[in-house]
Amino acid sequence: MIPVTAAIIEKDGLIFAARRGPKGDLAGYWEFPGGKIEMGETPEQCLQRELEEEFSIKCKIEHFICESIFDYGDKTVQLLGYRVHHITGEFKLTDHDNCCWLTVEKLSTLKWAPADIPLVHHLQHV
Repeated sequence: MIPVTAAIIEKDGLIFAARRGPKGDLAGYWEFPGGKIEMGETPEQCLQRELEEEFSIKCKIEHFICESIFDYGDKTVQLLGYRVHHITGEFKLTDHDNCCWLTVEKLSTLKWAPADIPLVHHLQHV
């Protein structure tokens, strides 16, 4: 199982989502940004690193929200979702080709990566 993090970034009542670029796995699917946890790294450290690398932003990791385990056939992902507060930096896309801010109710209008769908459902039912 591959441990992966996901940042649920909320600002002014809206949630941040990013669409995976045309190269790589799950191209064109939307996701909560994050990435694979490296050896010796905590989930919180992973999120801070990934958000800096992928979006050039600094964030404060607030608290764990929920977990999703999804079997893609060739790999199983354990997705750990955390509430995140954006501190500084303008969002710059490097691995993603689009991003948006949506209300919780409108999150389901996007084509989400399968592992992220339980996080969307959790946000819509809390």
